[in-house]
Amino acid sequence: MKILLFFLFAMLAMTALAQPYLTQDYYSGSCPSVVDIVRREMIEIAIVDRPKLASILRLHFHDCFVQGCDGSIFLESTDTMISEQEAIPNKDSIKGLDTFDNIKTAVEAECPGVVSCADVLAIAARDAVILSGGPYWDVPLGRKDSTTANFVAANINIPLPNQDLGTLLAKFLFQGLSLQDMVALVGAHTIGVARCVSFRERIYGDFLETVGLNPISHAYLFHLKALCPEVGGDDNTSPMDNITPIFFDNSFYQILVRGEGLLNSDQEMYSSLLSGDTKPLVIQYAADLLLFYKHFTESMLKMGNITDPLSYATGEVRRKCNVVNS
Repeated sequence: MKILLFFLFAMLAMTALAQPYLTQDYYSGSCPSVVDIVRREMIEIAIVDRPKLASILRLHFHDCFVQGCDGSIFLESTDTMISEQEAIPNKDSIKGLDTFDNIKTAVEAECPGVVSCADVLAIAARDAVILSGGPYWDVPLGRKDSTTANFVAANINIPLPNQDLGTLLAKFLFQGLSLQDMVALVGAHTIGVARCVSFRERIYGDFLETVGLNPISHAYLFHLKALCPEVGGDDNTSPMDNITPIFFDNSFYQILVRGEGLLNSDQEMYSSLLSGDTKPLVIQYAADLLLFYKHFTESMLKMGNITDPLSYATGEVRRKCNVVNS
C-alpha cells in the first residue's frame, strides 16, 4: 500500500512539474524582441499575402487541439511517425506552413534556439487577428515543442465541417473548453475560406431550409452551387464570411442568424434542434461586437493554455519547426 501511494504521489509531482508556467515576460531576458520580430513579419504577410493571416490562425487552432499547443502540427512524417498534416482535418486544408517557416527563421536569426515554434505560432495567431481588424490580447509564453506528432488524435480531436452540434461540443469539452468558448472561438471563421469539399453537403442539403424564402440568400446559394458543383471542383474555395471576408468582425454571426452559414458545423450552432444554449450566444454576438471580442480573447487565452503534461515534459525548442532537433 505504501509503495502504491509513493508511486501515486510521484506521478502527481511529475505532472505538476510538467505543467508549464506561462508568462508574458518569459523571454524578457533571452529574447526580448520576439514579439516585435513576429509582428514585423506578420505585417509583411498582411501587405503581401493577406489571406495567409487566416491560415496562421487556423494552424494555431489545429495545433492546440492535438496534444495541446506544442507545435506538433509542423512535424513532417518520418519512418516512425505519421505527420498530423496527413490527418483528414488537415490534409489539403491547412495552409501557411511555408509562411510560418519564414517567421520562425526571422526569430531564429536574432534569438537562435530560444523561442519555441508553439510560442511563435501563438504570437502570430494573435497578430493575425489584430491585423484583420480584430481585438488585442496579451499572449502568455513558455510553451515547449513536442518531439512527436499524433496522427490518430488529429483525426479524432479536430472538429470537422459536416459534424453535428453534439459531436462538436464534445470535442471542445474534451479540451477543457466550454460551450461559450466553442461559440466564441468558431467566430474565427469571420476570416478565411473553406474548400468546396467542406461545404458541398451543406449547400446541396439543408441550406434552403435554414435561409427560408429570402431571395438574396437564394442568389447566394446559386453562386455557391456554380462555384461548387455536385461533382468536381473540390478545391474551389469560398469565404466563410461572404459579407466582410477579410475583416475580423461579427458579421459571421449575422450570417448564421440569416441561416446562410457556409459550413454545417457553423450553422448548427443556430439552427440545430440542440442549439438551445448556443443560439442565444450567436444572437448576442451578432448584435454586440464588443461582447464577441471580449469572449473571443478570453477563449483564445484559454485555448492557448491547453497542454499535454507528457508532451511538455519531454519537449524542446525546435530550431526548425518541421523536424525535431538532432
